[in-house]
Amino acid sequence: MFTGIIQRVGSFSYLSPKSGGYELKVDVVHGWEDLEEGESIAVNGACLTLVGFDEGSLVFDVSRETMQKTALGRLRKGEPLNLERALRLMDRLGGHIVLGHVDGVGELAFLNREGEFYRVGLRIPQHLSKYVAVKGSIAVDGISLTVAKKERSFVEIAVIPHTYQHTNLKGKRVGDLVNIEVDVIARYVETLMGGGSSESVYIEFLRG
Repeated sequence: MFTGIIQRVGSFSYLSPKSGGYELKVDVVHGWEDLEEGESIAVNGACLTLVGFDEGSLVFDVSRETMQKTALGRLRKGEPLNLERALRLMDRLGGHIVLGHVDGVGELAFLNREGEFYRVGLRIPQHLSKYVAVKGSIAVDGISLTVAKKERSFVEIAVIPHTYQHTNLKGKRVGDLVNIEVDVIARYVETLMGGGSSESVYIEFLRG
């Protein structure tokens, strides 16, 4: 589990086939002295297993499922990558609950500067739109962000200067693909309502 508060920004080194999956290397001066092989780290919002590391790099195993559901397979050499280690019980939940289970891939429609702030427009998969609410949370490449505006599958996000400067957003260009994870609470509500397709199901849910 993660919070969407990015801790480091690394850069893409390589992605190579590995029996049954892939190996991803990220170049980063991490400064983490207590890293352990086997721990989970979110890379652009995708929860990956750390299988090797040194002072200047991290190496991860990536499953075929993760490759199919994320934009990791379309990274450019040297492209910035957002990194966050898993949440500890004593940590502050500064963003929102992020599982690192990417729901789909979105596309950057625009990134406009407004003084020292920024306005980001995203096209997200149509089937994810119902889980997104204005003033609600969404994870974009693992960054916990607040939705400012929504029209069907188009989402606008207001980004503060700190977030822009300390994540991979400052290296993004129009047309770039981003990993999207919707708020897990919305998914649980839908499940509890039996899929949310029937008013009678909703009434029975409320009756408890």
